[in-house]
Amino acid sequence: MANELILIVEDNEKNLKLARDVLRFHGYRTVEATDGESAITMSLEHLPALILMDIQLPGIDGIVAMKRIRADARTKHIPTVALTASVMSGDRERFNEAGFDGFIAKPIEVKNFPGQVRAYLDAKQ
Repeated sequence: MANELILIVEDNEKNLKLARDVLRFHGYRTVEATDGESAITMSLEHLPALILMDIQLPGIDGIVAMKRIRADARTKHIPTVALTASVMSGDRERFNEAGFDGFIAKPIEVKNFPGQVRAYLDAKQ
């Protein structure tokens, strides 16, 4: 079942547009933020079903933003997935330890991306 609302947090315009367009094509609704502070505000404003969070953002990074989102009772239940090009050894462990629900590497693979998002939404239920 698509139509869920996804918050995409990405400061690179091309990456943001690609993720948004692919998700919308597959029936999801999206809202976007380009920095950590906006991600926190948007999560409270829209209560999305899933947050796709870039790690390297202007201002506060994605890890700090995710922790602030999780600290609020209204948004702590929202699954948050790290969406990042940081795939160095140890990064997955660092994201898991920070509390992310998962990890999707960038650049996204257009064919696999909707299924990856669906899996995180289904795991929430």
